[in-house]
Amino acid sequence: QVQLQESGPGLVKPSQTLSLTCTVSGGSITTNYYYWSWIRQPPGKELECMGAINYSGRTYYKPSLESRTSISRDTSKNQFTLQLSSVTPEDTAVYYCARGMSMNVYEYWGQGTQVTVSS
Repeated sequence: QVQLQESGPGLVKPSQTLSLTCTVSGGSITTNYYYWSWIRQPPGKELECMGAINYSGRTYYKPSLESRTSISRDTSKNQFTLQLSSVTPEDTAVYYCARGMSMNVYEYWGQGTQVTVSS
């Protein structure tokens, strides 16, 4: 059973960089042919896929967020991370990490972590 767990600060100040880590257990992030995604849901809005890193380390980003987003991985720790720079209150959301065979179909989800952007 694959399990994912998000971790990181729950409060970030405007203009700073949001950093979250997803720790994976029960499966390797290098196993063919999975995609490891970051998804968020702002209050009252739909889920939004921000981007992903695949089994080989290739990254994909939502075009509207690409200039502010970086996804990386640490295979020794079986973790992947999200960095979102220059955050504003509009980046306030529940952030999830997930695994799937593609970027938009997810088999396993983390429980989600609330991130609030506020001064």
